[in-house]
Order: sequence, then structure tokens, then C-alpha cells
Amino acid sequence: MNETQTLARFLVNSRYEDIPQPVRHEAARALLNWVGCAIGGSGHETIDRTLAALTPFAGAAQASVLGRSERLDILHTALLNGISSHLLDFDDTHARAIHPSAPVLPALLAYAEWKGISGADLLHAFILGVEAECRVGLSVYPEHHDIGWHITGTAGTFGAAAAIGKLIGLTEQQMTWALGIAATQASGLQEVFGSMSKSLHPGRAAQNGMSAALLAKQGFTSSERAIEAPRGFGHVLSTKFDPTVVTHELGEHYELSLNMYKPYACGLVVHAAIDGCLQLQQEHHLKPEDIDAIALTVCPRTLQLTGNKTPSTGLEGKFSVYHVAAAAIVFGIISESQFSDACVLDPRVIALRARVTATPDDKLERTQATVTIRLKDGRSVSRHIEHALGTLGRPMRDADLETKFRGLTEDVLGATQTSELIALCWSVASLRDAGEIARTAARK
Repeated sequence: MNETQTLARFLVNSRYEDIPQPVRHEAARALLNWVGCAIGGSGHETIDRTLAALTPFAGAAQASVLGRSERLDILHTALLNGISSHLLDFDDTHARAIHPSAPVLPALLAYAEWKGISGADLLHAFILGVEAECRVGLSVYPEHHDIGWHITGTAGTFGAAAAIGKLIGLTEQQMTWALGIAATQASGLQEVFGSMSKSLHPGRAAQNGMSAALLAKQGFTSSERAIEAPRGFGHVLSTKFDPTVVTHELGEHYELSLNMYKPYACGLVVHAAIDGCLQLQQEHHLKPEDIDAIALTVCPRTLQLTGNKTPSTGLEGKFSVYHVAAAAIVFGIISESQFSDACVLDPRVIALRARVTATPDDKLERTQATVTIRLKDGRSVSRHIEHALGTLGRPMRDADLETKFRGLTEDVLGATQTSELIALCWSVASLRDAGEIARTAARK
């Protein structure tokens, strides 16, 4: 039996009672974080433009666009909620590669609202979807990512297909086809980072993955070895594909256990630099006018992804390690407002940003950095960050996730509705209708 078929068999035969309790709790944490991110991004002009472009072609009102009053068919709703949840770059991150929730939960929650799926079934399908996308993604990582593919878009399609396939009861044959249909739709290019198109990747992955499962349910065929075949996903998108990663210890280790949550609304690769700058700014009461230069030593991937020295928009600022370092010193905080157009164009930020340098160091991991600030009085202060806040070494607590959630949603839904939504997310495993989460997350 090949890797595609083995993965399909595991997905079909998995039982909810086989999932360890800590993994189930991590799934609830991921759900809470993802719903907050989707609502937080729901008012962005990207969502306005997407709705304006696609609503005329949408079908029956089956599911809610989170944080808004619009209701669309489940395929378009999955697309919209996938886009909004990734817009702020605030969604979760697997310890090694992918943003796991953004391609999977939009499809699941839309389908659950339409069909009244139980919370336990939603959690189970979500855990399996994350397992599928991470294993497929890691089988081609890091080369796949290094040459320019956006792994959240490519591997995420498998996650949505697996999750919806589990929810609708695909057979082994149908699940194998669903994975094949997902494989031929997998896409996403890093070239578009810094534009609206980056957030399109998980949205399209959710929509395409859902389509893959629905097509397979109707007997729509595909390759039965689409992952590992010579012209399949793994070998076409990477010259270092390792098929054993797809099936090794299936059911013994769950990738969701390696999930991480962001305290800052930007790429994880700059979080350590932000931590270092914030700690030094607060400890030494630094002001921009006191600083002669800021020297960052970072992982090479940090510069590959966030090496924009002169961002001109808030969205571009999320992909500039130079901007986040300057903004952290100027404002003493990094929140979503530090990624506004106004902040990126602030003369104080621009002036300090010009005095920031960044040097790659192969010895550093992507969640590590060293920050050295030379002051105009001749002193230098330095801080090495071994584990950025939000990583496995310094994880966010449940209470931290609630605080983050409130910051993302209260301005959109109000305090009362936000509290109701938090309670629903934590109690998801006991809900008879998980669609209640989506309905409560919509603007009344």
C-alpha cells in the first residue's frame, strides 16, 4: 500500500476516542485563536473587495462570514473566512512549517453551520486535517518552501480535503481520490507576500480542499498515489521529498501538539527580534533619539521572508524585520496598529528604520535572534532571545489566548458577544451543533 492510500486509510479509520485529551485541548485552543483572527481581519478592505467581486456569483446563504452580517454558500464562505483569518498574519504556526488552522477550520466551520455537525466531530476532523496537511507539507520541507512555494497554500489543501472527507464519511477509496484531487489543486507562491494575495492562499486551500472531498463523495476520480508518484505532489514540488514522513508513526504522534500561537500580528521569523527590541526598550527606557544604530542577528530565513528595508504600506511592514525593530522602539509595543499605513510612513519610524541593520547567522533558528543597540552616548546594550514568545519554549497560556481574542473581537462584536464566543470555543467538544460558533461569531 502506498503513502497516499495509507494516509487515506488512517483518516477513514481514526476514532475520536483514540485522540489523546491534550491534543483535543490543543484543538480547542487552535479554534479559539483562529476564530479571533478571522473576526479581527473581517473588516479589512481585502474582505470588502473579495465580497464585491464574488458575491454576485455566490449560491444560497448557507454559512456566516465571521465578524460580518453576510451569509454565502459554504464554498465561498470557506474562502472568505480563510482569507480573513490569515490577513493579519496572526494565526497559528506549526513549530516547523505551516499555518495549520487557516486552511482547515474555514471549511469545517462552514460545513458544520450548514449541516449541524457536532463539536466532537468537528474537533476530530480538524485534528486529522492538521495531521494530513502537516505530514504532506513536512515531506517536502524545507526545500519546497525555500524555492518559493507557500506551504500553507499547497499543503493546506490536503488538510481541508482530509477534514471534510472525514466529516462526510468518505470511504478509503473516496478519501484516496480526495487527496489526489487536493494534490492537483495545491498552489501558493511566496512572490505575492506583502500583498492581498498571501491571505488568498489558505482561503483557496479551504475552498479547494472542500471541493476535493465533495467531488470524491460523488465518485470523481483521481490518482491513487498523487502524493508519492514520480509526477505527483512530492517529487514535482521538491527534489528532496521524503515519503516516509507522510506515514511514520501515524496515530502515535499528532502534529497539532507542535502548534504555536502568535503574540504579534506578523511572521514568526521576526518575533524574536521584536522580543529583543521591546525588552531593551522597556529595560533601558530607550527613545529613538538616543539610538545611533540597531544591529539584528537573525536566522537566514528571516531575511529571505522579511528583508524589505523600505516598506510603504502596513501590509509590507509585516514583511520587514527593519520596520518591526524600529516600531518596537518608537512605540514600546507591537500591536496591529504598528502595521498600519500610518505607522509605516511615520517619520520617526522611517528615520530609525534607516539605522537598523540585519545580519544572517546560520547557527540561529527562526525563533531566535540577537539585538544590539548602540547608543549615541557610546554605550551598547544587547539581548539574545533563545525562544520567542509564543513558541514551544515560551508558549502562550489559555488566558493569554483569551486576552488576544478579546483584543481582536470586542471592537467588532462587543464584549458580551465576545464572552459568549469564548465560552463556546472552550466547550466545543460538548456542543451538539458546532455551527453555533459561526452564528455567534457573525455580526448581528
